[in-house]
Amino acid sequence: MAEDPEIVVQHDDDDAEIRSGLDRVVAGSTRILAWAIFVAFAVTVFEVISRYVFDSPTFWAHETTTFLIAAIFLVGGPIALARDKHIRVRMFYDSVSPKGRRWLDIVNSVLALIFFAGLSYAAWIMSSKATFTPAGEFRLEGTGTAWNPPTPAMLKVLVLICVGVMFVQTLLHLIAAIRRKPATNFDATGEH
Repeated sequence: MAEDPEIVVQHDDDDAEIRSGLDRVVAGSTRILAWAIFVAFAVTVFEVISRYVFDSPTFWAHETTTFLIAAIFLVGGPIALARDKHIRVRMFYDSVSPKGRRWLDIVNSVLALIFFAGLSYAAWIMSSKATFTPAGEFRLEGTGTAWNPPTPAMLKVLVLICVGVMFVQTLLHLIAAIRRKPATNFDATGEH
C-alpha cells in the first residue's frame, strides 16, 4: 500500500494586513461573530425537524435566520476593511510604484470617507425612523408579522454602527497613508 504524501497546511497570518488598533479589534471579533452562522444553521435545522418530522412549524425561525445572516453580512464590511481584503483593482494598484500606491491609498481613503459620511447620514435617518416615533417616543420597528420582532430596527442600527466603524477605520488608514514615507527611486547602491 502506497503511503500518502505529507500534506502541508499553510496558515495565513490574520494580522498580516492589519493597520490599526481598531482594525485589530474588529478582525478579532470574527472569532465571536462566526458563531452566528452556527446559530442560524441550528435554527434552520430545528425548523426543518419541527416542520417535517413533528408537523409543527415555528413562526420565528425564518425571521431569526434572516436577521442573523443579514447581521453577519453587515459586519463583513468592517471586517474586510480591517483585514485589507476589500475590493481593489489590482491591475492598476500593482502596476504603479510604491509612491504611486501611497497616492492611490490617499485618494481611495478620501473618496471612501466621503462615501461613508453620506452613508452614515442616510443610516442615521433610517435608524432614527426605526427607533423613534415622529413624536420622539422610543419604539423599535417590527417586522409586522405575528411574532413581530424588532429585527428591522436592530439591523438599521447595525448599519449605522458598521458604517460609522468603517468611517473611523478609513480615517485611520488615511492618516497612516499620509504619514507613510514615500519610497525613493534609489536602488541598494544609491544610484538612480
